[in-house]
Amino acid sequence: MNKYLFLYRNPPAPDRQPSPEEMQQMMAQWEQWKTKFKDHVHDMGDGLQHTGRVLESSGVTDGPFAESKEIVGGFSIVVAESYDDALRVARECPITFMPGYNIEVRQMMGY
Repeated sequence: MNKYLFLYRNPPAPDRQPSPEEMQQMMAQWEQWKTKFKDHVHDMGDGLQHTGRVLESSGVTDGPFAESKEIVGGFSIVVAESYDDALRVARECPITFMPGYNIEVRQMMGY
């Protein structure tokens, strides 16, 4: 089995935060996905804050500086036999319910 990193991108959400009920529904969808693919979901990962720091040879700056459509919002690690198998898992990921979503699937090196 190979490990794959799922990088989740979606357009910035409006300033409105989800209600507690909406958050509960979203988390239930993620839990259902994890249960359905229990043999594949190695690490559910997490969402990422919109702020961060960038370490470069010239020092540390605020970031990230990617275009808003390119900002990584979260990640998961999945085990699968092949890219096709990993994409089968990705197609049912709850992030696919968000308009404009993008899941980058990258095979990990396995060092």
